[in-house]
Amino acid sequence: MTKILNPSLCTFIVYSKKLASYSYYLPLIIIFCSNQSHAAQPSALTTHDASPSPNSSSANPTKKTPPPAKVLDQDTGQHPEDKDMLLKDMWGVRPWLANYGITFTAVDINEVWGNPYGGNKQGAAYEGMTTLTLNWDPEKILGIKHGLFNISGMQIRGRQFTAENLSNLNNISGIEANRSTRLWELWYQQGFWDDKFTVRIGKLSLDQEFNISDYATMFMNASFGWSMVSSVDTYSGGVDYPLAAPGIRFAFQPNENWTNLFAITNDNPNNVPFCNPSGAFTCDPQAKHLSGTHFNFTTGVFIINELQYHLNPAPDDKDKLASTGYPGTYRIGAYFDSAGFPDQRYNAQKLPLADPDNAQTMWKHRHNWSLYGIIDQMVWRNKDRNHSIGLFGRIQTSPGDRSPVNLGGDAGIVYKGMFNREDDSIGFAWGFGRFGDRARQYDRDYRYFNNDPSWRIRRTEHHIELAWQIQATPWWEIKPDFQYIFNPGGGLNLEEGYHKRIQNEAIFGLRSTINF
Repeated sequence: MTKILNPSLCTFIVYSKKLASYSYYLPLIIIFCSNQSHAAQPSALTTHDASPSPNSSSANPTKKTPPPAKVLDQDTGQHPEDKDMLLKDMWGVRPWLANYGITFTAVDINEVWGNPYGGNKQGAAYEGMTTLTLNWDPEKILGIKHGLFNISGMQIRGRQFTAENLSNLNNISGIEANRSTRLWELWYQQGFWDDKFTVRIGKLSLDQEFNISDYATMFMNASFGWSMVSSVDTYSGGVDYPLAAPGIRFAFQPNENWTNLFAITNDNPNNVPFCNPSGAFTCDPQAKHLSGTHFNFTTGVFIINELQYHLNPAPDDKDKLASTGYPGTYRIGAYFDSAGFPDQRYNAQKLPLADPDNAQTMWKHRHNWSLYGIIDQMVWRNKDRNHSIGLFGRIQTSPGDRSPVNLGGDAGIVYKGMFNREDDSIGFAWGFGRFGDRARQYDRDYRYFNNDPSWRIRRTEHHIELAWQIQATPWWEIKPDFQYIFNPGGGLNLEEGYHKRIQNEAIFGLRSTINF
């Protein structure tokens, strides 16, 4: 299952400007997630008036946004405009910390889920996450300009609802993960040439900046954050929430239209064997090292590059906003993993894995790779710039012989300004993940060698989601959510030896996010 669903503690800063919100979360019936930062500048979609606010309760609770030290007022440690964090100045603590260049954020997320229909079984569950983030700008003390130190931790709690009730390829919540209290990211970033070029080194979570759609963060299903392909086809579920790995990231933004991101990290944060979601070699890739203090340097290298084009970025001069066209961001990216990846059909002797008389050994291909493209585009905005409609789409592929899911994608629409409330949004999205040819051949082999005609062949899982984001107060967000999963797990058997598959699933959820 996609790893994005495993955070116990999450830090978010809710940057709530009439149309944009950055969030961080702490453990309560409200969720806190700490946000780690974006490249040289945020996407035009998150800075333009009437763009959908990248909310703190998104599918990826760690949605890339400027780190606290770059968003909060440097003198007060609070949001520069509304100051509507729940604890405001924290009885004078935030302004005192700001004197030394330190900003502190806490975000708490709490959610309840239920599936009255479909799945392995029906029932309800609670999930929650709190994130604490501390940023330090060394300029006030050491005089070092454009520097930033970041440390964040998470506390994750509740049941793993997807694994227990649903058996989907992706968790239905972006915060679902193994219960833990853990270190998340730990890094130092240095900017050059007015932050046009930045270097970040330390323990990094790549989903903060790479392979993420701005509009898709409106939704709660994990696949709308770090993608299904990137989660299922990598070790440990990928270098993404709630995991992080030692590495270095370079960001170059020569002008307001172009950004290039490049990173090299360890490929296996938890140093575990490769885990398939089903079929051969299934396991839980996140059950080890729950403290988050494991720094793995012994396995493969993960290299990723993403080129971004920002259409109609917001001008610095607000008087020119009226003449600016609809903003959009277009991304193309690729990653390469140097580790070995097991064939989905054959063992080390190149014999069928599904034959119980053959050894369950791995025939490892020398590496893996993936290509992806993402589009975020506003298509309509009213004259007052407090209502807008935006579309997003993403497609990603990887080799079918070593990748369980070799094709995935998603698309959706977001309307901002619901019921004349400019910070409320509603959206509808769809996504899919298709099992590769070798994985399907494994199922056919299993039918034959085990004389089990009831064994189902995994194909494609589809999911749709309807989400409504309600900004109840500047520091409190509520999100009712509905999801429907078609062909869960690609069509898994409900029970071994039983011909019926897991039935399509209707899922209802409610999330509360509070920025402290």
